[in-house]
Amino acid sequence: MPTFDYADARETMVECQIRTADVTDLNLLAAFRRTARERFVPQNQAPLAYADAVVDYGDGRVLLRPRDFAKLVQSADIRRNEVVLDIACARGYSTAILSQIADTVVGLETEDEAVNRATDLLTDAGVLNAAVVKGDLKRGASEHGPFDVIIVNGAVSSVPESWFAQLANNGRLAVIVKDGPIGRATVFTKSGDAVGDRVEFDAHAPFLPGFAPQPAFAL
Repeated sequence: MPTFDYADARETMVECQIRTADVTDLNLLAAFRRTARERFVPQNQAPLAYADAVVDYGDGRVLLRPRDFAKLVQSADIRRNEVVLDIACARGYSTAILSQIADTVVGLETEDEAVNRATDLLTDAGVLNAAVVKGDLKRGASEHGPFDVIIVNGAVSSVPESWFAQLANNGRLAVIVKDGPIGRATVFTKSGDAVGDRVEFDAHAPFLPGFAPQPAFAL
């Protein structure tokens, strides 16, 4: 029985899912080509790693659709000298990609097990300029900020003010905001005390736990 060719699947993902979605940043495309996505999913889901779909880890975390994640990162316009916060980094795939286009990346997870697993996987991948820390997703990681860019791996119904507070001046927050079945990948930009926003594209992503709309109370 022939073995699955992950390298070929990775190249097909880049050429057929990412580049065709108007992702043109050469450094970002190179990062996707270099990073073994299959190593950051459970072994029984490895064949799904390069599918044009969200990979559900089953623990409240997902691996975003390759096209959506690539477009989200490109829209944040990350520069080589910048510091990035990677919220809900799960097993660290997003952190590994971001580490190749930024100076420093801080991954944020909520449980020790998730932090340790992501740290081990990033170490195995040879990532030296990133660290995964434990904390509350809504609070962010202010002790490691301010951040030039914040990336969020999942949808939210509204953006916590604490995330904006951790952005540096001219910092960008890229997140999928959803109030219906379809989310909108949105980039928020901070200038002084003001925050502007622009919608980049429609995206499919589940809500992060605790970030779904709260039911309205009715008498």
